[in-house]
Amino acid sequence: MKNIQKNTIPKHRKLHLIFRFLQGSKLYFAAAVAASLISTILNALTPQIFRFSIDEVLSGNSGTIGGNGTSGSYLSGRLWILALMIVAVAIASGLFTYISRTNTARAGENFAKNLRDTLFIHVQKLPMKWHDRNQTGDIIQRCTSDVEVIRGFVVTQLLEVFRTAFLVLTSFVMMFSMNVKLSCIVLLFVPVVVVYSTVFYRLIAKRFTTADEAEGELSTVVQENATGVRVVRAFGREQFEMERFDNKNNAFARLWIRLGTLSGLYWGIGDLITGLQVIAVIIFGVVEAVNGFISVGEFVAFAAYNSTLVWPIRGLGRILSDMSKAGVSFERVDYIIRSQEEAYGKADENNGKEAEQSKTGTESKDYGGQYDISFQHVSFGYEEDKDVLRDISFTVPEGSTFGILGGTGSGKSTVIQLLSRLYELEENRGNICIGGRDIKDIPIEELRRNIGMVLQEPFLYSRTIRENIAASVPDASLEEIRYAAQIACIDDAIMSFPDGYDTLVGERGVTLSGGQKQRIAIARMLLQKAPIMVFDDSLSAVDSQTDYRIRCALKEHMREATVILISHRVTSLMGADEILVLNQGKIEERGTHGELIQRNGIYRRIYEIQMSRDDRVMMGQDEKDKKVQKDKKNQKDKKNQRDMRDGGIINGSI
Repeated sequence: MKNIQKNTIPKHRKLHLIFRFLQGSKLYFAAAVAASLISTILNALTPQIFRFSIDEVLSGNSGTIGGNGTSGSYLSGRLWILALMIVAVAIASGLFTYISRTNTARAGENFAKNLRDTLFIHVQKLPMKWHDRNQTGDIIQRCTSDVEVIRGFVVTQLLEVFRTAFLVLTSFVMMFSMNVKLSCIVLLFVPVVVVYSTVFYRLIAKRFTTADEAEGELSTVVQENATGVRVVRAFGREQFEMERFDNKNNAFARLWIRLGTLSGLYWGIGDLITGLQVIAVIIFGVVEAVNGFISVGEFVAFAAYNSTLVWPIRGLGRILSDMSKAGVSFERVDYIIRSQEEAYGKADENNGKEAEQSKTGTESKDYGGQYDISFQHVSFGYEEDKDVLRDISFTVPEGSTFGILGGTGSGKSTVIQLLSRLYELEENRGNICIGGRDIKDIPIEELRRNIGMVLQEPFLYSRTIRENIAASVPDASLEEIRYAAQIACIDDAIMSFPDGYDTLVGERGVTLSGGQKQRIAIARMLLQKAPIMVFDDSLSAVDSQTDYRIRCALKEHMREATVILISHRVTSLMGADEILVLNQGKIEERGTHGELIQRNGIYRRIYEIQMSRDDRVMMGQDEKDKKVQKDKKNQKDKKNQRDMRDGGIINGSI
């Protein structure tokens, strides 16, 4: 399985994604930006209050109010106003900062929720070929870790961009209003910081991409190990898995150490540049103050503005670094969003009604009153120039039982995957019809709602048995669930559990045997009451007697359904109305069990290998086989007699 490919997207596409997923939260984000700007303005007023206090109040330049008091009386009478102003500005700034952070959190979480919802829903609609190409662990990481990186950027860095830009603008306006020469000195450091931040931005972006992909591989190892824990234990592969994880983990750690080293280098150079900037302001500011070009209060205020600028400008690199990480995450997430969903068929008026009916749970329009299944010259391959099916044609009449037999890789399961449109049949490679309608013209929801499937490896949720069976019909009653379980011959086993149908199933059904999982999956499908039922080697884990009981129960209770049985076991197919034998993607034989057993073909050879005498007696086939053999011997004797008569041997002539 390949990693998800890289996909570079333009900047306007990233902005489009941000605004798209901010839907419903734009007012929150706008309020956060506005509150942040107001807080920035208020913070910019504080140095001016200090400047005024030093130059106009402490030095007594403005004289006394009313003309009668001294500087001392002026300070004792008015200094509390300045202190009150500073406190008021601080309180107001804190209030608007709180408003900004609160609204940012709301906007960010709604953004992340919208993005996660979109990704999860979209992944459900992506074709199986897409899932075959991409690793599960990598998909999970893109839908979780990458979403968090983007959310962090929107919540923190995006707002910080607005705040920093406004802070720099406000600070420079104030600084230029006090001293142009010192402001130009500070301004000289800005392009230096921007240039080196941009260089580090690009380096960090490349290394973060590599590290993020390594994290996806690490997640895949953990996911596979957790999923296949029984296989790992059964074959004693713990040491192998630990070494495998250790290799991936070491590679992942090395990449992040290099990334951390690069970040440390960035911050070290940043400290040097900002230190030089502060020193330059102090030296030249003192010279300006000594020469009388700037007052003491202006120097103190200027130094405060310079200190205020140091962290935002220096933080520009961090913003660019986080922006690079978010950009990589945007590309990884956008790959999923832009992946083409399954084709849902032609949206004609009738199909639209059927799709709507399927969503509401009402009965859909019948396929012309029939559920005949027809494959017409179908060829298909999962990869180019490697066909799994080669020009196969057959028809399954409505209400009949159709069997498919074949070895591994013969294309048995592919037939069903094409029927349910898990994989799409390409143009000019045949047609598949149900009731005379091409399945491409049937909405997928409607098609799959009418096809019940039980796979060879059924998937069970980590929920109760009742919830697993009712997955196809969530509002089914316990009586309906038990009826389906009885047909699947699993009701007795379930009732033997201490909690019965409320027994909690372990992850992927690990607490149940293979046969029990298959029978629960059969019950889940039977509850669906689909007119077409497919059993894809779904009785492989049960014994022959249980297999026979299930087939008899199905035949008795599901007489009107069209049943397709796929199996490598002849006993599961013997009662079918017609059996198709596939060999390397081609139809080798077809016919009933009785017809195929008389031919000296693949079916008969498999039958003779699989069927022991005990199996034949149990299935009532022993006498039937003897009768078939006797009939064939009689036919051969009659033929020999005719040949002898024609040659004149009977009359004694030689």
